[in-house]
Amino acid sequence: MDFLPLYFDLKNASTLVVGSGDAAARKIELLLRAGANVKLCASDPIKPIQLIIDSGSINLVATAFDNALLDDVVLVVAASGDSETDDAIAAEATARNLPVNVVNKAESSSFIFPSIVDRSPIIASVSSSGSLPVLTRLLRSRLESAIPSSFGRLAEVASRYKDQVREKFPDINQRRRFWENHLEGLFAEKIFSGQEQESLTILENSIKSDVFKPGGEVYLVGAGPGDPDLLTFKALRLMRQADIVLYDRLVSQPILDLVRADAERVDVGKERANHTLPQQQINELLVTLAKQGKRVLRLKGGDPFIFGRGGEEIDRLSDEGVPFQVVPGITAASGCSSYAGIPLTHRDFSQSVRFITGHLKDDTCNLPWSDYVQENQTLVFYMGLVGLSIICEQLIAHGMPADMPIALVSKGTTKDQKVVTGTLTTMPNLVETEKVKAPTLIIIGEVVSLRNKLKWLD
Repeated sequence: MDFLPLYFDLKNASTLVVGSGDAAARKIELLLRAGANVKLCASDPIKPIQLIIDSGSINLVATAFDNALLDDVVLVVAASGDSETDDAIAAEATARNLPVNVVNKAESSSFIFPSIVDRSPIIASVSSSGSLPVLTRLLRSRLESAIPSSFGRLAEVASRYKDQVREKFPDINQRRRFWENHLEGLFAEKIFSGQEQESLTILENSIKSDVFKPGGEVYLVGAGPGDPDLLTFKALRLMRQADIVLYDRLVSQPILDLVRADAERVDVGKERANHTLPQQQINELLVTLAKQGKRVLRLKGGDPFIFGRGGEEIDRLSDEGVPFQVVPGITAASGCSSYAGIPLTHRDFSQSVRFITGHLKDDTCNLPWSDYVQENQTLVFYMGLVGLSIICEQLIAHGMPADMPIALVSKGTTKDQKVVTGTLTTMPNLVETEKVKAPTLIIIGEVVSLRNKLKWLD
């Protein structure tokens, strides 16, 4: 181990930074965030540093380094950018047993600044011991995605009850199970979603109760159109803590692979005319599992509130008093159009967008076609592949130009994405010759003509 990770309490401690550029500015910011008193030695500081000086947050004590500047400090940062000057500062600081960091020069430093994920009072840090800062930033970004922004608040609230929990559960294993359940359960989720008073009630009731019984909840999560990189941070967090997962066929395998390894998985299917479980049974299963105390992840392709029947599911949960959360996902229209290089709006071509389901609850395609034939508008049909010929035929019959551009995006945002473009007249034949497979999104409008220029993924 090249460096031992330590956390210094620098509140009101006197520190010295030597330097006037970007590197010095970054270190000054970190020291101020830690509550340190910062003295600065700099000539011609850059504007961000000068603004901090003008605000009175730091003291500009000299324009050139002198050993006397080290007389009353507890930590030193050498960021002058001049190798000889920085080495001289490091040598003098080392002789005085002062911790010193020479920016971008680990071999001359007695300590280095790690890459920090700040969820105060929770702080996580990552370091490559100065060998590869790019890798450090990559690891930090992964931690950022895994640690909710309100994790610090969770720590603050939970810490208030440490003594009560220790008194209630004198055995350390009991305490561990208690905290694991609540810090990954409904108590934590209420904190993360801003419902702090409810979180306090949950924890206090659990401490008072003679029987420790975990509470169930349903997470209605949008998985996006297929690319796992399009998941939200919150979606990923809930996926990794659910006890059981109910997923649709539109959820890609790479996304399912991100679910907690020991979570039970239930395929509820849901493709046109072939439902592994009818919607009503899915609704009841969500209620049953949550009432058993399980954290239930209802994972849906796209966004749960855009043709995903999410409203029907939480309506039932609400009737039964089951706690739930809804996490929006990138809907297929947004994801597939972006990956196909087709902007849904454009000042020259389209000022509005309509999302339309290609088949209705009764499996018909009886739609208000006249409303869809408007200038400067983009139409996006979900689940319309089976009825494609009817869609093209009806739009032409109601006045849309027969040469209106149309695109089919099959398996959008995945490695198997396929895009076919044509016109309302030619597309019904193209879909046969190109062997387009579901799931497929249909985009109709002048914006489709921009694809040849903007198809970045191809």
